[in-house]
Amino acid sequence: MNLSVGIVGLPNVGKSTLFNALLKKQAALVADYPFTTIEPNVGIVPVPDENLDKIQKIEEEELKIPNIPIVPSTVKFIDIAGLVKGAHQGEGLGNKFLSHIREVSVIAHIVRLFDGSAGDKSNPIEDYEIVKVELELGGVENKPEIIVLNVPESEYNQDSIDRICAEYIKLFNLQNNDIVVVSARIDDELSGFSDEDQKKYLQDLDLPYSGVERLIKKAFKKLDLISFYTTKGGKEIRSWTIRRGETALTASSEIHTDFGKNFIKAEVVSFNDFVANNGWKGSRAAGKADLCGKDYIINDGDVVEFKIGR
Repeated sequence: MNLSVGIVGLPNVGKSTLFNALLKKQAALVADYPFTTIEPNVGIVPVPDENLDKIQKIEEEELKIPNIPIVPSTVKFIDIAGLVKGAHQGEGLGNKFLSHIREVSVIAHIVRLFDGSAGDKSNPIEDYEIVKVELELGGVENKPEIIVLNVPESEYNQDSIDRICAEYIKLFNLQNNDIVVVSARIDDELSGFSDEDQKKYLQDLDLPYSGVERLIKKAFKKLDLISFYTTKGGKEIRSWTIRRGETALTASSEIHTDFGKNFIKAEVVSFNDFVANNGWKGSRAAGKADLCGKDYIINDGDVVEFKIGR
């Protein structure tokens, strides 16, 4: 499934800094998966998923195959042309902005919560309303939206994030918690660190994930997406993305259209059972692997082996 997030916001709110962080993650992904396409205003980044590492370890031990490749799901981030007041009338790059934003799955609307380097004061409520009005006047007011609050480094810790989220849910009169707090500058720095150094830095801030990773997870939740996994006989461990409530038949077509056309059965184990029973062999022996038909509803975390005819 092609999940795309459009980054929008007024000038000087941190869009470019956050996008730079995404491009660094993309570069790391491309190093492992050279088929990934790069475009100047597009960042394709992996979805953070600890389940893949656990499945990989189990498969390597069970099959005695070292270094089985992992292929994560990905999210496409698009740096939408900058917006200014009057964009709906074509001001600035307004027409380009509106045409691009109609194509994305969800909007990541960046709002600045710190004063600018030139002394310009932050006005998050006014900034937020300007963008909202332009979207409404441009006819894209119903697009799913996540508000990304870009905070100074001093506010980037779990206690401050919890407080800021609660405050701005009220200020923006939101009905749900569609807010992610980031420090674009810190996220940009973190993206250049090794995985180990990133984890250590985030632990010092009492944060389980970087801002970019939390944004991806929020986008998944906003669009009601889930992941399922395939193991491909020890050749690779792969995550796939579908909408919650989709069937095994639809899931098979996500892998390849021929899978849907020639679908016979799907053998399914929940992630927890797969881990508890140390893989396919143990899950089958414990009666935890079920053969399911095309109407089976895939659950988040299912490990699936599709039986396909010729």
